[in-house]
Amino acid sequence: MSKIIVVTSGKGGVGKTTTSASISMGLALRGHRTVVIDFDIGLRNLDLILGCERRVVYDFVNVIRGEATLNQALIKDKRNDNLYVLPASQTRDKDALSQSGVEQVLEQLKQQFDFIICDSPAGIEHGAMMALYFADEAIVTTNPEVSSVRDSDRIIGMLQSRSRRAELGLEPVKEHLLLTRYNPERVASQEMLSLADVEEILAIPVLGLIPECGSVLNASNKGLPVIMDETSHAGQAYQDAVSRLLGEDKPLRFLDVEKKGWLKKLFGGN
Repeated sequence: MSKIIVVTSGKGGVGKTTTSASISMGLALRGHRTVVIDFDIGLRNLDLILGCERRVVYDFVNVIRGEATLNQALIKDKRNDNLYVLPASQTRDKDALSQSGVEQVLEQLKQQFDFIICDSPAGIEHGAMMALYFADEAIVTTNPEVSSVRDSDRIIGMLQSRSRRAELGLEPVKEHLLLTRYNPERVASQEMLSLADVEEILAIPVLGLIPECGSVLNASNKGLPVIMDETSHAGQAYQDAVSRLLGEDKPLRFLDVEKKGWLKKLFGGN
């Protein structure tokens, strides 16, 4: 049975698109047919992070308006046959998304894919509401700082009241917390909220903790989901998150300050 998962947050710039790309690729690498949809109409970036920007001919809005078929708009990933991308329009505004149109596209995708990942724009405007409305599960992405966590709390309220599951009185959207750009040293110096702080505020289960890591930007610039960089801490953390999403039990890593060996201490290494 196909599952719709929205990657959402209240605040922009917290890593939703990076997360959507990595979770989607991670599921595809595990053998699950996966499609990721960019809901950020007018400001698309998902195609850049997945390295398929030059292949975009038709987009999500073209399909909704009947200007192209779904198969014409879907882009197959170059590296994995299980992963497809449905890009956003660069030239329309978010009002181009209608509830009935989004539903029709999702119903078609359910016939072809095991997982449908919805990369939501930030906030609670129209595009974000369309992305979360049909969700079965939600990955609430936040940074460990007060304004980001507060805005994510607002999004959780929307999931619990404005989703289709809430309207119909069905089982609630299953919520997951993904904490990004976590730096244990800054937590220790009280410059950043701890995981425990964020858990206490949001009170939803932790899916993953992604450490602050330069490999994220490097991977994005190369059009490569960071989960494919198996040598990086961020890539490993996203692999763990995918495992948990699939029901596996994985301990959290990168939570504590890394102890430096004597060589690093001697030469001042990080």
